[in-house]
Amino acid sequence: MTENFKMKCSVLLSVVIILSSIIVDAKEASAQKTIKAEKNQPIEIVSNRLDAYSEKRLVVFSGNAIATQGDRIIKSDRIMLYYKKDSREADRIGAGGAGRAGDIEKIEAKGNVTVTQGERIVTGDDAVFYQEMQKIVVTGNAAMREGRNVIQGERIVVLLNENRGIVESGGSKKVKATIYPEDKKEIKK
Repeated sequence: MTENFKMKCSVLLSVVIILSSIIVDAKEASAQKTIKAEKNQPIEIVSNRLDAYSEKRLVVFSGNAIATQGDRIIKSDRIMLYYKKDSREADRIGAGGAGRAGDIEKIEAKGNVTVTQGERIVTGDDAVFYQEMQKIVVTGNAAMREGRNVIQGERIVVLLNENRGIVESGGSKKVKATIYPEDKKEIKK
């Protein structure tokens, strides 16, 4: 091989490495914007009743409670918002507000829980949404549906930042999955 050929290959390899790193950085930045945009969007909750407990840093929404953040919707009999404790606020005299929206630690849903995001629907008896970790844990007769596909277990963990889920069995019950092959007619649409 000639020196000229080796030099051209070296330059070409360097360009490919630089371009691939730029593309990867752009994809990661785009993914981070999507995650942050969802996490920082306001949470709207509607229900038949609201009870606020300042000392407990808790707000309870009961009766047909529906929480919406971006395209994520949580429906349940009762939704409880737990606020983070602010050490600076505890030092102040008379501090006892329920907290600010950005201070949500977790959201618990109790009874007839349905979590919807896009085409994915997760149902169960109870759910906990951890705001900071962007993680949802659904327990009790948990099922995840996407289209006609269904996965059932005792506990489903959805890791929103990683766009993945974990389904666990409980006791003698096994995880059960019913997966339908894609229909070629549906793909052509």
